[in-house]
Amino acid sequence: MIPSHVSIIMDGNGRWAKQRGKERFYGHIEGVESVRACVEAAVETGVKYLSIFAFSEENWGRPQDEVVSLMELMVKAMAAEMDSLDKNGVRFMVIGNREHLSDSLKSTIDSCMKRTASNTTLTLVVFLSYSGKWDILQAAKKLASDYAGDPEGLAAVSEADFSKYLSTASIPDPDLIIRTSGECRLSNYLLWQGAYSELLFVDTLWPDFKKEEFRKALESYSKRDRRYGKVK
Repeated sequence: MIPSHVSIIMDGNGRWAKQRGKERFYGHIEGVESVRACVEAAVETGVKYLSIFAFSEENWGRPQDEVVSLMELMVKAMAAEMDSLDKNGVRFMVIGNREHLSDSLKSTIDSCMKRTASNTTLTLVVFLSYSGKWDILQAAKKLASDYAGDPEGLAAVSEADFSKYLSTASIPDPDLIIRTSGECRLSNYLLWQGAYSELLFVDTLWPDFKKEEFRKALESYSKRDRRYGKVK
């Protein structure tokens, strides 16, 4: 049983680097290799959507030098991977609040998304400057604006209708959410979309999460009994 959409909260880069006596940023660099490995594993196993939580809205509160270095790393990583992603039929998407992103990063994102828009083998979604509460709030504001003065229409809005206002409207909800590094929380990630996702928390630090760990996660998922609150 292969999940259609696997989402990963990438955690443990800083601890991985600290264990090796290096600066936190070294862990982020190594983490790029794990993203590459998981993309390859997703293609090989038939997963159609792979999403990764790269940077949260709350992460803007980190030390400025770390934030700047992370943004620079993301720009370089996106540009460096595009040839390979495009060649292997991977569609690239970035979802999140673009308000705080630099013009250069937004330009790189738009260019990469446009280049790979027609690819169909796998969709790689990077959640950047994203939080679940932000997503629900911006959706609620758009819905309120659309239904202003129409109480009957608003009363008829369904969960499916509301989902269309979320930033993730173009992709399916995740079947499986994995968090690395042993932490057992969602950290404000896909709060609406993950309502019935299967959750898997693993002790492996993100830079050590490669193809074998990805396949083990799929094996664990295949043993789950998804009932969505019902009885089979």
